[in-house]
Amino acid sequence: MKLFWKTLLVLIISCSDVHNLDINLTDKIIIPKTYVVNRSENRIVIDGNDDEWENSIYSQDFVDIEGFKIPSQKTNIKMLWDDNNLYVFAKLFEKHIWADIKKRDEVIYLNNDFEVFINPNDNVFNYCEIEINALGTEWDLFLNKPYRLGGKADSSWDIEGLKSAVSINGTLNNPEDEDKYWTVEMAIPIDQISQLKYPPKVDKIKKGIVWRINFSRVNWDFELIDNKYYRKKIDGKFLPEYNWVWSNQGEINMHIPENWGYLIFNDSYLNSKISSKMDLELEHTLYAIFREIKFGDYNYMKELKEGSIVKFKPEKINGKIILSFFEKTEEGFNVNSKYKDGILNYSIDQTGLINRGTL
Repeated sequence: MKLFWKTLLVLIISCSDVHNLDINLTDKIIIPKTYVVNRSENRIVIDGNDDEWENSIYSQDFVDIEGFKIPSQKTNIKMLWDDNNLYVFAKLFEKHIWADIKKRDEVIYLNNDFEVFINPNDNVFNYCEIEINALGTEWDLFLNKPYRLGGKADSSWDIEGLKSAVSINGTLNNPEDEDKYWTVEMAIPIDQISQLKYPPKVDKIKKGIVWRINFSRVNWDFELIDNKYYRKKIDGKFLPEYNWVWSNQGEINMHIPENWGYLIFNDSYLNSKISSKMDLELEHTLYAIFREIKFGDYNYMKELKEGSIVKFKPEKINGKIILSFFEKTEEGFNVNSKYKDGILNYSIDQTGLINRGTL
């Protein structure tokens, strides 16, 4: 029956130039978190401890990746920066700390791990991922775009100068006791991440520069075989992993870069004020509509005849009314969104490239 109504709607819209669609996407719109990263007052020593981190604050507790479950164990991160590096410190509470992957660039998330996703762009292209387990084994990789937009991972890509260290409050790979937590400290070279700008551009980091970033913690149920930790199986199949993140993704997929958090660089001290001119409600309404057309319930719109226009029901987010419409083009489609009151006019095409403009 659902397919019948979709087919009927396509026929109705295809026979007209403009159609109003009473769709409410409020529950699909995700407004990511924001972290203001302060400049370090000290020289940071990468040893897995946060002795030199006076000018930083911990994030809120991690949440489930889909946004509606509460993780069973607590995770927090904090960040600092200087002219050379972005510093990341993570604290992962864990009653049983274990790991067995020792070779660099293997699939680290088959162990419990901590992951960093960084995109220096204001679009979804060209980003990197770093994973590390409790043994300190690293995996860094580059993606030109998300997997579901045709992106491919390149594990041969390395972040030159990347430094990391792990510290364990407990005992690694010892099931006979209960551990407290493990920490990860990273120095991520800014010049290496800046090279991922799309299109290529050299930006010197200064107050107000914005990157996109998110953090994930993969955690597995385990079983003991001969007193050794293994991912737990039932009926011969591994139980699914838990995915706990800083800024929720809305679904079990870390490769939705538009839903990553906002990292705003601050060149001053803790508690100094910094503002951003980002119009998050407008941008993320646009991304939500894009996802529904590209991958969700409204992908049938891609089959409309060229020139067809679909107007969406106005959305009200944080008191702002947003008007949006879909247009079928020769190349694919465009979605346009604007505030009812104001001159901002954003659009996105079928590749996921966003354009920020004014009327």
